[in-house]
Amino acid sequence: MATGPLEGIKIIDLTRMAPGPFCTMMLGDMGASVVKVEAPPSSRISSSGKAPEEEIARISAWNPLNRNKRSIILDLKMEEARRAFYEICKESDVVVEGFRPGVVDRLGCDYETINRINESIVYCSISGYGQTGPYRNLVGHDINYIAIGGALGIIGSSDGTPAIPYNIIADFAAGGMHAAFSIVAALVSRSSTGKGQSIDISMSDGVSYLLADSTGQYFRDGTVAQPGIMTLNGGVPYYNVFRCLDGKYISIGCIETWFWENLCKAIGLGTFGEVQFDKDKYEDIFHAMRSRFATRTREEWWIELSSLEDIAVAPVLDISEVETDPHVKQRNMVVDAGIFGEEVVRQIGIGPKFSKTPGSIRSLGRIPGEDTFDVLSESGISKSDIEKLFQSGAAH
Repeated sequence: MATGPLEGIKIIDLTRMAPGPFCTMMLGDMGASVVKVEAPPSSRISSSGKAPEEEIARISAWNPLNRNKRSIILDLKMEEARRAFYEICKESDVVVEGFRPGVVDRLGCDYETINRINESIVYCSISGYGQTGPYRNLVGHDINYIAIGGALGIIGSSDGTPAIPYNIIADFAAGGMHAAFSIVAALVSRSSTGKGQSIDISMSDGVSYLLADSTGQYFRDGTVAQPGIMTLNGGVPYYNVFRCLDGKYISIGCIETWFWENLCKAIGLGTFGEVQFDKDKYEDIFHAMRSRFATRTREEWWIELSSLEDIAVAPVLDISEVETDPHVKQRNMVVDAGIFGEEVVRQIGIGPKFSKTPGSIRSLGRIPGEDTFDVLSESGISKSDIEKLFQSGAAH
């Protein structure tokens, strides 16, 4: 039985920060063979009473971004390490890197170099602002990329103050998921052309790409989405969150008129059912709904409203509550991924559900360098040459 739709695809992962590891986690979950090429170890200070090696091993095992991957250590600043890296590239399908533009050129691991070794390679570069443009060399993080890409400007309160979301939009969606999709698309293209290609993933580009609908409205009629005043970012009572008696929140997504009418009847505010789009009534509606939802706990409201037909409502869960939610559990989005020592390692499950070639978690994250010898040996490098790489410090 196949281990996933990408079984047989070999991926080299040169990335460090969130977008790249998430990208290769997705590909590994779908059956691809992923080899992480990590930097040589530096001095590590343990934050607990455990030995640093044990602590590092445990952290790696519990980190889902490391699962389904083998780990090797090569010092790519050394020529002999680069030669070993080239040998691995000869039989690989994909290289993913997340350095600043120009770094791989200095390391001798750029697309042009690897393409000469293997013209079928798909080479994906993930960076904040891309490989071209006036911002290409700027440093940054998720908050900067969503600022340039346009997302931060529409998330926040009606007074115009932007709210800082967690690093999901740029790092994981516009970076990692965008890259994974692009890599698979390039592999499909390669199946007919036999040729690989380079992919330039800019997280700020990806953020703007995610705003296709909003930008479409702007280009059509000049509507600029503003924080806290639009239909989908807090400007209306029928698509909002409300605080309950226990301090927890419930989300309302009753855009459709019948959803809204059903909600108003269910919570005893039926008089507002016919004035859903009357902005002059919004202040009164907001006040009434805030007062009403504050009379009962979130769970009480959720139990009642979810039992009724055609009311778009859901509790606002934190991560600890997501873990125990019955729907999340039934969908296998929280799973026991393996055993580390005597601990059962729990991780997030696999999002896409394939009927014939489902993804799988085949291994937990490895100790950095745990697979160096095996991977180099599989690439055709002799045992004696591998030993020389270890002795010189080019490999660990």
